[in-house]
Amino acid sequence: MATQRNKTEDDITAEALQRFGETPDPRLRQIMLSLVRHLHAFVKEVELTEAEWFRAIEILTEAGRMCSDKRQEFILFSDTLGASMVVDLINHRKPDGATESTVFGPFHRLGAPEMPAGGNIAHRDKTGTPTLVSGRVLDLDGKPIAGALLDVWQTQSSGLYDSQDESLGGELHMRGRFRTDDAGRYLIRTVLPVNYPIPSDGPVGAMLRATGRHPWRPAHIHFVVSADGYEPVTTHIFDRTDEYLASDAVFAVKDTLICDFVRYETAGPEATQRGIAAPYYTAEFDFRLKPAAEQSATVLDAQRRLAALGARAAE
Repeated sequence: MATQRNKTEDDITAEALQRFGETPDPRLRQIMLSLVRHLHAFVKEVELTEAEWFRAIEILTEAGRMCSDKRQEFILFSDTLGASMVVDLINHRKPDGATESTVFGPFHRLGAPEMPAGGNIAHRDKTGTPTLVSGRVLDLDGKPIAGALLDVWQTQSSGLYDSQDESLGGELHMRGRFRTDDAGRYLIRTVLPVNYPIPSDGPVGAMLRATGRHPWRPAHIHFVVSADGYEPVTTHIFDRTDEYLASDAVFAVKDTLICDFVRYETAGPEATQRGIAAPYYTAEFDFRLKPAAEQSATVLDAQRRLAALGARAAE
C-alpha cells in the first residue's frame, strides 16, 4: 500500500483551480482561475496568519454593514487601493491628444438642469469665490464640436456634495448641463473648487491611518462630456495650486487634467457683464473627444449603474 502524504498548500491551490476550471462561462472561468491563483499566491507570499485572516474577514464584514444607499464602503476601498483607476485605464485607453478619463465617483446625480452659457451652478453658495470655467470641445483634429453636452458637478465651498448636505433636503445643487455653441465653446459659472477628505470614519479610514496615508482629494470639478458620434469622457479638471495633487487619496490625478485657476482683483468685461464682483477666478480647459467605438454607447449607462450603488459619504 502506498504511503499517504500530507496535503500541501500547493495541493489546495491545484484542487481549487481544477474545480473552478469547470466553470461553463468562459469569461467567468478566466476571472475565477486568475483570482484563485493570485489570492493563493498572496496568502503564501506573506504567510498570512490565522489572526490576520480573521481580522480581514471582520473588516470586510464591517464594510458591508456600513454600505447603504448613501454610502458604498467597498467602492471606497477600490478607490483608495488604486483599483478603480486601474480599471478605468484599462477600459478607457485614449489615443494621443484625447482628453484622459478619471474616476466617475459616487456623487453624480441624474436630473441636473440644462443651463445656458454662463449659467450659475453655485447660485446657493454664498461663501465660495466666483469662478468662470470656459473652453472648447474639439475632435482629435482640433475641429469644434457643436452641441456637445457637458454634465458638470462639484462640491460646495464647504467641501460637501449636495447629497451629503442635509440642509438641502435632497435638492440638487452645484450641478448643471451645458451645450457647446457652433464654435464648440462652453462657459460655466461656479465657485472655486476646494479640496476635501473622503469619508474616513469606517474601515477605509482605519486602513489609511494604519498605513500613514491621508484621506484628502485635491480641488476639482467633475465633467462627463459627450457628443453624437464621439466616445464620451468622464473626467475632472484639477487646480494646479492644490497641495494634494501628488497624493490624491484615490489616485485620480493626471498631468493633462491639471489647469490654472487665475485670480483677478478687478472685474473684467466678462465678469462685469455677469454681475460678478472681484475677486474672482477664471479657468480654461479644452476637451478633445475620440470617435465613438461600437461599445461606447453603453459607457454612461454603466457609470450610472455604478453611481446607483450609493454615495460613499456618511449620512
